[in-house]
Amino acid sequence: MSENWTTDKIPDLTGKVIVVTGANSGIGYESAKEFARKGARTILACRDLEKAQTALDQIQAEIPHAQAEIMSIDLASLNSIHRFGEEVRARVDQLDVLVNNAGIMMAPYGTTEDGFERQFGINHLGHFALTGLLLDLLLETPGSRVVTVSSMGHHLGSINFDNLMYEEGKGYSPAGAYGRSKLANLLFTYELQRRYKANGADAIAVAAHPGSANTNLSRYLYDRWYIKPFRFVEPLIAQSAAMGALPILRAATDPGVEGGQYFGPGGFLEQKGHPVVVQSNSASHDDAVARQLWEVSEELTGVRYTKLDGLSLS
Repeated sequence: MSENWTTDKIPDLTGKVIVVTGANSGIGYESAKEFARKGARTILACRDLEKAQTALDQIQAEIPHAQAEIMSIDLASLNSIHRFGEEVRARVDQLDVLVNNAGIMMAPYGTTEDGFERQFGINHLGHFALTGLLLDLLLETPGSRVVTVSSMGHHLGSINFDNLMYEEGKGYSPAGAYGRSKLANLLFTYELQRRYKANGADAIAVAAHPGSANTNLSRYLYDRWYIKPFRFVEPLIAQSAAMGALPILRAATDPGVEGGQYFGPGGFLEQKGHPVVVQSNSASHDDAVARQLWEVSEELTGVRYTKLDGLSLS
């Protein structure tokens, strides 16, 4: 795969169906826009429908032929995720790409509607449940892809099954919890790919990260007084949301992508640059932890990947 990959290299996506969570802003918005530009039927899956409508209006103003639509999903609510899955299956009979992008970053301690620690619940468990509920569509669509967005922050994380949810805030730190959720995204991706392969599925699971991108994901970070001054220099050190979206777009559309790959910026420390295959840390490749996380995630969400028979390669 060549370097300096840009949106010009996205193939024609006419006839494809793509779902992007968190598509009303940032890298999710930029990704959805480019999918639509190339002809895909693009579903912007968002929590705030007013913001989603604004994003849709902007896309359609720039791309009059865009086949884009909005749907409501709150990844902090299993009920909402189930409703979304039912609605998607009622609207479409294929799903070529699912982009698990939505998330929160370094938020204060809190819990989801279902009692999960917020960052782990939204960033990992919400997308685990969503992917499982759309698994039939993905398996029925030849060459489908699940692209899950992780972060360089995965280096900050560790999986502690004895206190996975930081019960009552015990041991909680915004950075540590964020890192745990992003590490979980990678463990999930690699385990899903193993299960796909073990079952001979015509589908792949890949991951991507945007590097340092200028988006509103860091809004909680800037609530801290000692971090606020960095808001003014972020535009100087961070790349645009459009550049940050390139690893996602490449993972989702490049014909040469292989299951289990991880894409990020090719520049210094993976902070900026055009997308290339990058490496995640050793913790993300711990197969035993990945299998246990998978089982725990099924138990917590109640969503079971029965079509994959619970298999994975050792």
